[in-house]
Amino acid sequence: MSFKLRFTKEAETNLCDLKDDKGLVKRLKAVNKTLGLLETNPRHPGLKTHKYSSLSGPNNEEIFEAYAENKTAAAYRVFWFYGPDKNVITIVAITPHP
Repeated sequence: MSFKLRFTKEAETNLCDLKDDKGLVKRLKAVNKTLGLLETNPRHPGLKTHKYSSLSGPNNEEIFEAYAENKTAAAYRVFWFYGPDKNVITIVAITPHP
């Protein structure tokens, strides 16, 4: 099953900031790979997807965290939830690990 990605304003800003910073090309590549995997299989083992209990979506959706990087200082994560429609994943934020 494939999913359509939808981005919140915060996530759009996060992604634009990564694209604008030429020093973060490697990080942007990792984030783009993660987004591609989320489109095709949000349970892909490489994403290490798990529920993130400190946040909830606008309608109390469960928020998940997917790894874009690992074993890296301030490793980037993609926070997301299923919805609002069937086969849609909403990207909430793309940030360094909190």
